[in-house]
Amino acid sequence: MKILSFRYNDVVSFGPKVKKEEAVWDVLAIQEALQVLPSFATTIVEGMTAGFEFVEQSRKLVEAAQNSENPEQFKYAFTDIEWLAPIPRTTKNIICVGKNYQDHAKEMGAESAPENLMIFTKAPTSIAADGQTISAHADVTSALDYEGELAVVIGKKGKNIPTKLAYDYVFGYTIANDITARDLQAKHKQFFLGKSLDGACPMGPYLVTKDEIPNPHSLSIVTKVNDEIRQNGSTKDMIFTIEEIISEISRLVTLEPGDVILTGTPAGVGKGMNPPTYLASGDVVKVSIEGIGTLVNRFE
Repeated sequence: MKILSFRYNDVVSFGPKVKKEEAVWDVLAIQEALQVLPSFATTIVEGMTAGFEFVEQSRKLVEAAQNSENPEQFKYAFTDIEWLAPIPRTTKNIICVGKNYQDHAKEMGAESAPENLMIFTKAPTSIAADGQTISAHADVTSALDYEGELAVVIGKKGKNIPTKLAYDYVFGYTIANDITARDLQAKHKQFFLGKSLDGACPMGPYLVTKDEIPNPHSLSIVTKVNDEIRQNGSTKDMIFTIEEIISEISRLVTLEPGDVILTGTPAGVGKGMNPPTYLASGDVVKVSIEGIGTLVNRFE
């Protein structure tokens, strides 16, 4: 199921994409009007705690709407909604994996791939949506860079998760762009500030449930800047697998529903070009991942 978060008539909601239409079902409106279920989550993060039952409940709501006297009242065209990030606000920092593709590690100056997981975070205030115009932050940086990534969305609480059970804790996947101010990153000798500017973590367009992506390590990742291909990689080239990432993080940090883990970026970032080529006002960045869709943002 492809689920999206959105705002319609100043009300925040969520729901699955309408099959074969550029539209979304408003499952909260369906439940309120038809009272299909004894109870239903009021936020997408709350829903994820129920696991696959949340998906089944959403399907029951959609079926009830389709069988109602006026199904059209419960679905909205994409052009009539304001898109939000699939997880509009994480409960804690977004967790990120650095240099998880060998070619990217090399282009960033590393002599060899990291032997241990490299973790940093981005502030939740950096979250932005598909289609959102993002500031180029020219007042604080002249080296704004892109990093197209597969993002894993955690669906249930876990600590000390064994590698072989890691996928039990995954609800689904989305696309993220780990926007980075390289000069701030160098100035402060750490990652947090240079990666947490407002809008520096656009995500979307959809949260795709894990049943639709049986092998997340065989997905193409393509990033374009103004329709020029900059990154053309595959998740099969990750150094640390998703299972290893989840297991290792959970040894030290309790994972919770709605936590988002960015799994790293392939080679082809602006800093790795000769000469380095950073984002400027007017640039449009598109990150496409097989099975999920395309995340598009303009910078001004």
